[in-house]
Amino acid sequence: MRRGWGWSAALAAAALLSLSAAAQAGDDEDATTILFSGRDIWRNGAFAYGGFIDAPGGFDQDGVMLKLLLSGGLYRYNAGDLGGEEVVGQEWLMQLLPGWRIKRHGVDIKVFFGPDIERHRLSPGDPGNKLQGSDVGLRFATELWYEPTPTTMLAADLSLSSVATNMSARLAFGWRVCEDMFEDGFYIGPETQYFGSDGYRHIRIGLHITDLKAENYEWSWAAGIARDSDGMISPYLRIGLSMRQ
Repeated sequence: MRRGWGWSAALAAAALLSLSAAAQAGDDEDATTILFSGRDIWRNGAFAYGGFIDAPGGFDQDGVMLKLLLSGGLYRYNAGDLGGEEVVGQEWLMQLLPGWRIKRHGVDIKVFFGPDIERHRLSPGDPGNKLQGSDVGLRFATELWYEPTPTTMLAADLSLSSVATNMSARLAFGWRVCEDMFEDGFYIGPETQYFGSDGYRHIRIGLHITDLKAENYEWSWAAGIARDSDGMISPYLRIGLSMRQ
């Protein structure tokens, strides 16, 4: 698996999570910053991420944005150039992405573009893997949130990097449930994800829970089945936490 988390990025993500836990949130309508953190685990890897999105004009209108993402982890895969030998890798990355937000008739679109800094360490070294050492590239990312009805949602995101042409994509649909049990309820429904880079593919199908609010925080979970280009099939689990302030 060619995604992961390095110790420095994991510590940075943990620091961001601690910051969000200690901060006092304001009214969502007046918020100009979203702090976020998350974890993602499956058979061939685990990673952590954290960061923020800053919108000086707020999140309820069009305007400029800035996104900082720190991510890293451990991963493994079978190297074809090494006769199928297992390779264990460490990765950390940083993305600093200026962007723009557009909101129209229940459709929320964010577009980002900026530098992508990555570092990968492989053991043993794999001559067929372009993701080795330090690389600086450009990343394009976009996020879509659409509420076609008061009780349904559609979410999609796409991220493309010039570093080893790595990319990710996600599509999810959900229905709002449990409005009597939780504040505004939450969305639940199916999702599919794709990760890829030169020589590697990873596909997921699962179930997500999104927009579950608890006090000042918003949680998301997802679980399902993942399959990668090594032919390995396993469960996956993803947990996310965000807070506006």
